[in-house]
Amino acid sequence: MEKTTLGKSGIEVSRLCFGSLTMTPFQANLSQDQGAALIEYAFEKGISFIDTAEIYENYEYIRRALKSIKRTDYTISTKTYAYTEEMAENSLHKAMKEIGTDYIDIFLLHEQESIHTIRGHYPAIEYLLKAKEAGKIRALGISTHKIAGAKALRDYPELDILHPIVNMEGIGIHDGKIDEMLNELEYLYNSGKGIYGMKPLGGGHLIKRAQEALSYVVEKPYIHSIAIGMQSRDEIDANVQMLENGYIERVTKDRLQKNNRRLIVQDFCQACGKCVERCQQGGITIVDGMARSNDKCILCGYCATVCPEFCIKVI
Repeated sequence: MEKTTLGKSGIEVSRLCFGSLTMTPFQANLSQDQGAALIEYAFEKGISFIDTAEIYENYEYIRRALKSIKRTDYTISTKTYAYTEEMAENSLHKAMKEIGTDYIDIFLLHEQESIHTIRGHYPAIEYLLKAKEAGKIRALGISTHKIAGAKALRDYPELDILHPIVNMEGIGIHDGKIDEMLNELEYLYNSGKGIYGMKPLGGGHLIKRAQEALSYVVEKPYIHSIAIGMQSRDEIDANVQMLENGYIERVTKDRLQKNNRRLIVQDFCQACGKCVERCQQGGITIVDGMARSNDKCILCGYCATVCPEFCIKVI
């Protein structure tokens, strides 16, 4: 698979990034062995870049996969909600310990909204910058669902990487349209930032138009890599075929179209409202004493990560 370098960071990555939330208990609920095997299969297909986060609780999947993948041949990006030095230190040590590595390639502040949230999290950044100097991190950055979050990187030369939502319908962008996001990404690309997008299929909503949706993002020269959630070999095959051939083979495409993702709420839901509070899209509401998704839901699965009774998930 074609590789590219994430801007001035110097980090080389595959053009496809393995979005790993989909394999976790919050979505497909693969076993650790199954998840590790899927990471290994993707690596065999040329996907040598994985996106994870502390909240995903899937570091062990990666640890097991690294038993058969040479660490220096693999790029790991993780994310933290830390906003203090102590929290950042704990997050970094947790990632290294549970993954079984002495460094993390890319460490991101999770879901930054604007220059104001970055300022509020700057004590964590200061610690992570020291960790970078010590060789424990190779690059720093943010993930964001907002154009304002992307624009904030203009004022932070010490932040190397941006991980934004980007898809042809702008699904999940909180504060504007896809064209506005793309304009900002092009500016940041030209300034040397490394950019890898998320949710090119809009959290599953565009899966029936997967070929068109992936082409839309792949053709943007200012997006270095694309993180796509994958929970099966079919999905890995489809994404690799799209990137390398420009189309998805008919057999693979037919299998994908039979597997639309959806949000499932178990009948023991207590309507505690934690999922509603967690969802930044406004995609979850309480109806007749149960959580329900609405047309704003992007099937990201974050609501499942805060449910105390595990009664909600994306499959």
